[in-house]
Amino acid sequence: MTAPGKVHMITIYKTTLAVLEGIQEFEADSWVNVVNPTYEELERLSHELAVPLDILTDPLDIDERSRCEAEDNATLVIARIPVADDTSQDIPFFTIPLGILVGEHHIVTICRKDNDVMHDFMNGKVRNFSTANRTRFLLQIFLRTALLYLRDLKEINTSANIVQEKLHRAMENRQLIKLLSLQKSLVYFTTSLRSNELMLERLQKLPFLRFSEEQIELLDDVIVENKQAIEMANIYNNILTGMMDAFASIISNNVGAVVKLLTSITIVLALPTLIASIYGMNVKLPFVRNLEDPVAFWIVMGIAFGMTIGLVYYFIRRRWF
Repeated sequence: MTAPGKVHMITIYKTTLAVLEGIQEFEADSWVNVVNPTYEELERLSHELAVPLDILTDPLDIDERSRCEAEDNATLVIARIPVADDTSQDIPFFTIPLGILVGEHHIVTICRKDNDVMHDFMNGKVRNFSTANRTRFLLQIFLRTALLYLRDLKEINTSANIVQEKLHRAMENRQLIKLLSLQKSLVYFTTSLRSNELMLERLQKLPFLRFSEEQIELLDDVIVENKQAIEMANIYNNILTGMMDAFASIISNNVGAVVKLLTSITIVLALPTLIASIYGMNVKLPFVRNLEDPVAFWIVMGIAFGMTIGLVYYFIRRRWF
């Protein structure tokens, strides 16, 4: 996926003889793609396209929800699209709003970041695409968005499987944090997909968008793909939740086992130390009549060794080792 950039860009395209070409000026049946525009560029667009300025600024709000509204000579549709950020360690995938302004003689797409949805149209990956057929172009954007959601969901699942394999080899909190970041991405995806679903349902009821029979079938395909993406996001989210709970329990159990082992070793080592300390006192003690006797050391060591072996055997019988 294309990494999000901070470029300021306005490009104009028009389909001529089934070929998408870049043009320099605003023309009828053209497509204007706007990426992270400046305020001066928005004012220019507002003047050239004769649309209110606030319509152009709404899709630039990173928290803008999916919705659609109609003005006098244009219809604004905002959808949430997936974006990957390879530079972020916290959330590798997230969503941003994409504004689609359908006018009488043009269509404008506005987004804060460069994205793969628009790149697929520019690179000719979408069949039967024409800037003159604005209603179908709108539906094709939604279909491409749903397909990209499905693609990114598969990437999230692949990343989760890689993290799972690493967790089997090394139980570290770092791997759980990676799973948590993937789960955050799934939450963003699920929320945005449900928002898009509600907007698509509302899109069918808008009187100012007249769909042909072919476009109604395309809209049905979009709704089906969007529902499939929602189901996949929910499934992967449930899998990740169960995986995180399981591995968190495993890590906790491993920590408990290590603590138990270290405690047992400490007790075993403390026993000969205790015996040696007792026999180091300057008083009469059993088993040794004369502490200056050369055999006294070995007697004390034998007692300590025997009691230690007995304690180890007891711990093994109780499965504390």
